[in-house]
Amino acid sequence: MSQVAIIKYNAGNVRSVQFALARLGIEPLLTDDPAALRAASHVIFPGVGEASSAMAYLRERNLVETITGLTQPVLGICLGLQLMCKHSEEANTDCFGIFKERCLRFRGDEKIPQIGWNTVRHDGTGLFRDIPNEAHFYFVHSFYAETGPDQIASTEYIVPFASAMVKDNFHAVQFHPEKSADVGSQLMKNFLAM
Repeated sequence: MSQVAIIKYNAGNVRSVQFALARLGIEPLLTDDPAALRAASHVIFPGVGEASSAMAYLRERNLVETITGLTQPVLGICLGLQLMCKHSEEANTDCFGIFKERCLRFRGDEKIPQIGWNTVRHDGTGLFRDIPNEAHFYFVHSFYAETGPDQIASTEYIVPFASAMVKDNFHAVQFHPEKSADVGSQLMKNFLAM
């Protein structure tokens, strides 16, 4: 495997992704350079933050065009998944549109954001190879992707939502694999094997 790149932008959780990769023996490149992203074997698009300011930052640096044009395996995490969708209710933000689904805000009596472990239903293929169905992953989010054709896994919190999505070479998860113990590590290995 050549270089694994993490997209550098104004989003949290980058260090925990770097540590998770280091545990797998990989030293990733943290970069916002379009040429370096295009040259990487795998690209990880992490994120903890707010959709509109993240999109503004990415547009200023012409990274939206770079990311949507990538042809190698790409993994969006949390805000990364949400930005890969069509639109987010967070500050009424137009996003990448890789996935046709929208991101909506949780509404209900339960605690928002959802913080903690929840089950993920999947078919055991692709990102979820060698991971038990209904394994527990770690979530922190107030917005969720609606269920739809790009969904490959689902979770329920207030409503059912897409907890993992795929379209061509673009993969994304709402949970944090880098904070999800052994199943998260297996998911990262599955991505890096693509």
